[in-house]
Amino acid sequence: MTGTPQLVVHRDPELMARAAAARLLTRIVDAQATNGSASVVLTGGRNGNALLAALADAPARDAIDWSRLDLWWGDERFLPEGHPERNHTQARQALLDAVPLDPARVRAMPASDGPYGPDPEAAAAAYATALAGAAMAGGSQSHGPVPSFDVLLLGVGPDTHVASLFPELPAVRETERTVVGVHGAPKPPPTRITLTLPAIRAAQEVWLLAAGADKARAVALALAGAGEVQIPAAGARGTRRTLWLLDRAAADRLPHTLYHPPTA
Repeated sequence: MTGTPQLVVHRDPELMARAAAARLLTRIVDAQATNGSASVVLTGGRNGNALLAALADAPARDAIDWSRLDLWWGDERFLPEGHPERNHTQARQALLDAVPLDPARVRAMPASDGPYGPDPEAAAAAYATALAGAAMAGGSQSHGPVPSFDVLLLGVGPDTHVASLFPELPAVRETERTVVGVHGAPKPPPTRITLTLPAIRAAQEVWLLAAGADKARAVALALAGAGEVQIPAAGARGTRRTLWLLDRAAADRLPHTLYHPPTA
């Protein structure tokens, strides 16, 4: 199944966000019923935050046992704690502050004014250590140096970046480390922390979110078999499932034979 990505195309970004939220809610509840807990890697950006806001508004949101949910992040802008551009800050505003999470299970990436100071490499190494510890504690649910996340969410940028893995930059070439610092990102802020492709590919399910005409070219390139160094989104896949959640505008350059059923 991992060799063939699945595509779901929705009418517009709002419907896509609501449907993705419902899908995520169901996946979390199922994982908790099977394993006792669930783990999700969050993404920032407009589509990731829209999904979280839709989940906050979902009538069935309390079907999730929020105290048994582990949250991680795929990347973070290396800015001070509470900065409005941090993915963690935006996730709190969209959802996290409204639900009864266990604070010990919300694993935000370190901030630039945190215990590792303004050193993204030290912060990245600390996050990698936390991931490795969780993987070891997870037993059969782990996958090497990172947990076997139930769902890992990724927004797809117009330049095909996912997390903070930008085309041709060193981070997208990483094959051993699970978390790295990023310098000189073409999208501000230039300094970031990100999971690498090896860490992303440990997840059971990887969901890629893209909505809007500005994402159409990136989606088409990523699904055309391009190389991951040039097209990072092409390298994102799960061990069990790779799911692309799109709106019509983002799917505009794809052959309609790639997705079924047709758009609603």
